Amino acid sequence: MNIIVTVKQVPDTNDVRIDPETGTLIREGVPSIVNPEDRHAVEMAVELRERIGSGKVTVISMGPPQAEVALREVLAMGADEAILLSDRAFAGADTLATAYTLMLAVRKLGKYDLIICGRQAIDGDTAQVGPQLAEFLGIPQITYALDVEIVEGKLRALRQLDDGTQTLETPLPALLTCIKESNTPRIPTLKGCITAYRHKTVQVWNASYVQAPAESIGLKGSPTQVRRTFQPPSRGEGLVLTGDVSDSVNTVIGKLREKGLF
Repeated sequence: MNIIVTVKQVPDTNDVRIDPETGTLIREGVPSIVNPEDRHAVEMAVELRERIGSGKVTVISMGPPQAEVALREVLAMGADEAILLSDRAFAGADTLATAYTLMLAVRKLGKYDLIICGRQAIDGDTAQVGPQLAEFLGIPQITYALDVEIVEGKLRALRQLDDGTQTLETPLPALLTCIKESNTPRIPTLKGCITAYRHKTVQVWNASYVQAPAESIGLKGSPTQVRRTFQPPSRGEGLVLTGDVSDSVNTVIGKLREKGLF
């Protein structure tokens, strides 16, 4: 079974700072990590390959050259091959242009059975790239997967809902997005790290190689743009009420009336 996993390198949100004048993220000097939910996607793919007993896991990422570090990490987790889509022409892409570029890479790879994506990236929280990629490829999709298995050549997945779970089955090839509750990503072993850096390669594909039309990728191919990013204003200290319950209730009602909420 040939499994493709999409991976993104993101800023470590614990260290993200915002420029007070421009309202944009300050990325200089900020460490980057593998998007946490993408690590669950890699784990799901590797586990499925191990369960089946054969197959190949290929990871694809779009980003600057330094994103190779993220790909080396998931190679150390057990992925077999890695492809980095890196070109200045890809810069500024929104979710639609990103999904379109990933689609070109998937088609360039050729035959595949399953694509696994993390639910969403922590730097955007849109959860759009996976579903958009499935639409571009014209294949069925299952989102918010908790568990997955191959039954008689079909994909069967347990899907998380707000009020329970749902089991869905679909023919292959297909795409699914998984959630963090689906598994615990393995920690790369020393042997895995040595293999990832000494014996495995990261292929770098540019826009020309995947035959990407300029008007459909990067900023030109993005119908949506982020105008600015800002920190919400501080709400100030909360009000803590103690003592008699009746007095506390009257105080709360009075505060709500002052704000026009009661």
